Amino acid sequence: MKTHLLLTVVVALLATNSPAAQQRPNVLFIAIDDQNDWIGHLRGHPMAKTPHLDRLAGRGTAFLNAHIQSPLCNPSRTSLLLGLRPTTTGIYGLAPWFRNVPQWKDRVTLPQHFAAHGYRTLATGKIYHGGTGGGGGGKGKGKAKTASTAAAEFQITAPYGGVGTRPPKKLIPPTPMGDHPLMDWGVWPLDNDDTSKGDYQVASWTIEQIKNAPKDQPFFLAAGFFLPHVPCYATQKWFDLYPDDDSVLPPVRPDDRGDTPRFSWYLHWELPEPRLKWIKENNQWRNLVRSYLACTSFTDSQIGRLLDALDDAGLAKNTIVVVWGDHGWHLGEKAISGKNTLWERSTRVPFIFAGPGVKAGQRCAQPAELLDIYPTLIELCKLTPRTDLEGISLVPQLKNAAAKRDRPAITSHNQGNHGIRSERWRYIRYADGTEELYDMKSDPNEWTNLAGNPKYAAVIAQHKKWLPKIDEPPAPGSAARVLTYDKATDTAIWEGKPVKRSDPIPE
Repeated sequence: MKTHLLLTVVVALLATNSPAAQQRPNVLFIAIDDQNDWIGHLRGHPMAKTPHLDRLAGRGTAFLNAHIQSPLCNPSRTSLLLGLRPTTTGIYGLAPWFRNVPQWKDRVTLPQHFAAHGYRTLATGKIYHGGTGGGGGGKGKGKAKTASTAAAEFQITAPYGGVGTRPPKKLIPPTPMGDHPLMDWGVWPLDNDDTSKGDYQVASWTIEQIKNAPKDQPFFLAAGFFLPHVPCYATQKWFDLYPDDDSVLPPVRPDDRGDTPRFSWYLHWELPEPRLKWIKENNQWRNLVRSYLACTSFTDSQIGRLLDALDDAGLAKNTIVVVWGDHGWHLGEKAISGKNTLWERSTRVPFIFAGPGVKAGQRCAQPAELLDIYPTLIELCKLTPRTDLEGISLVPQLKNAAAKRDRPAITSHNQGNHGIRSERWRYIRYADGTEELYDMKSDPNEWTNLAGNPKYAAVIAQHKKWLPKIDEPPAPGSAARVLTYDKATDTAIWEGKPVKRSDPIPE
């Protein structure tokens, strides 16, 4: 690892002003936090209004069946930026920061690989779980910083992003399981001023970098948007896009968890995100859904500002734009809110490529993974290939959306729990051996678990072969939403506390 990092530094010094570097395309790298498939062109919600993401999809390739590697911020982003699965790194929880794990402390990340090939790397907002790096960031105001060492995650960063202004007190009633301050949503601020939002500032800083980009050096520019992560605050004009009635609610079945294994509850055993039961009893379901949709549309508008800036600067034709969400979010489906599941609402995300080397107007139904971003950008930008990445390039699909993929998308949430998503099916296997199988063509809401039906034994066997061969235990320092399981004693441990089969499900 140290040798690889040293070589990266040497290559960077030689490559910065080389003719090859100057001719390479720019990269605009856009992340959206907690963004599920409630996006116009993904049709995850029939009312979702995202004209700018849809415009980008129209001039590029939109992956309709794209999935994350973990349904949680830190492991998902770590996986994408390192090019390794959570089951390889052992990073499953909100901690640790991967640089604090000896095995990965010198790992060359995606932006570092670009820096080594002469790119100017810049970032603001939430790119890693800790903003632009493990030391925090992604919130509050401040001046841009220039990295002093080659080991920095980005050469130039700015600590913008996060929630922005907050109301003087929470807008919703106290929530169960801790009444976490982030569990809030509604109209704020009341004066329709979007400029006080952290994401507005992220977009403004990113626009300035586009306007002032050097002509003789390509850039890798990362912008990480916080919304629609909770607290879901948006100004009134974004709420006005959506009707204030129950037509906005997603379809749910009251008995939807009746055919799911008890172990499925262990993945989100006791969390700040309230269950659907509390949301309905407190008359918050419609408010939450409208807040999430409003925040989604607001974030879309900020992405639109970035796309306009590329056009105004004359850089659109030579800039690869990639947009991704780090995981989805439930809004009542499966009787919960939040992420931390292996179902579609938690794993399916927006995923778009546009720019040089990408065919316009394509909709790709092949399964894709965020893990594939690293090798795809290497190939598109003609950088030195790497042999230590676990994703595979999407360039064949970017040229022809009908090109078949050799493997499904794989999502893992803590050791032993995996979801396998192929073109038609979703197979889930939990650490205790229990299973789920859904026909996503005839049952897109995942309402009928087919795993117990012998008719589908061959389908299960076909998907089971894709379960990760490497399935590491949690890395040293793992914490927050970490689940382990001891098969010998049939004991699950959720965040350090044993869970018995007889324990009532927390509400």
